[in-house]
Amino acid sequence: MRLGNMYGPDVTFLGVPAGDPDEPEQWASARAALIGAPFDGGTSHRSGCRFGPQAIRTTDYLPQDGSRPSLALGVDPLVDLGVVDLGDVLMPSGEIERSLAALEKLVTLVASRGVLPIVLGGDHTIALPDVTGVAHHVGWGRVSVIHFDAHADTGDSQFGSLYGHGTPMRRLIESGACRGDRFLQVGLRGYWPEPETLHWMSEQGMRSFEMSEIVRRGLDAVLDEVITIALDDCDAVFLSVDVDVVDPGSAPGTGTPEPGGLTSRQLLDAVRRIAMWVPLAGMDVVEVSPPYDQAEITAYLANRVVLEVLGGVAWREKSLRGEVVRDPSDPLLKDR
Repeated sequence: MRLGNMYGPDVTFLGVPAGDPDEPEQWASARAALIGAPFDGGTSHRSGCRFGPQAIRTTDYLPQDGSRPSLALGVDPLVDLGVVDLGDVLMPSGEIERSLAALEKLVTLVASRGVLPIVLGGDHTIALPDVTGVAHHVGWGRVSVIHFDAHADTGDSQFGSLYGHGTPMRRLIESGACRGDRFLQVGLRGYWPEPETLHWMSEQGMRSFEMSEIVRRGLDAVLDEVITIALDDCDAVFLSVDVDVVDPGSAPGTGTPEPGGLTSRQLLDAVRRIAMWVPLAGMDVVEVSPPYDQAEITAYLANRVVLEVLGGVAWREKSLRGEVVRDPSDPLLKDR
């Protein structure tokens, strides 16, 4: 039985077909599956991102018809990949371990079927089960992580708990699901973490590209380095996107806004490029909090982040099969 949506009407992402998690043979031909993770029990400031999956699914001005041709890439990712929506995982905010375990189980199932899990958050606590579920399939320590965020999310604890949206990256590295020296963070800024946590990150070999470095070197040069490291001695990449990596002037609907981030255009170009040039094993987009959004700006952005990633994956797979797609020498598709 399809899980359905915890909050709001039982609709799918832009009208793609619904899939039943308990009947994987029904969606065996799909290449990507949407999973809703309506959880904000790990927030430390403004809540509300439990409503994020619903907003990401429905925020658009075009018909909800399961088709979105990409002007830039010459593909229709929703059609070309056979995308399905598996609905929301049941994630009661007051039961964090139960909620994370349920999400990890479904992500593991999807990945094990050779289908790309695209998880709609939810707060960033969900990165722990998302990456872990993919690692169960790809291999422990064989998945690199590219993490867009204003914050490192590497705290040792949060309000005395090991689980929260400020701790998942530390838990992932401690568990061995992914390696610290293949953990790339893009867009960090502000006034956290403190020196002790920064020292721990350095000991793990983590590489953080702060906004000051991005401004100095340029985002293209930073992405060159990110992609090169991510592909070194790992078999696949997990992409985790916290919308607060974008300046809150362009993404106000989030729980912990930090001024001075990327533009929307920079983020969309970056995730598309990554999806085109790396073997992606999964992704999540998190921290969309509709109660704090203005004119659905942040939900629109998150929706397009998902579409750009799916478009990049469709372009990559068609290219690998030798099918005719737009020439990667096109300036819109800057090769690394």
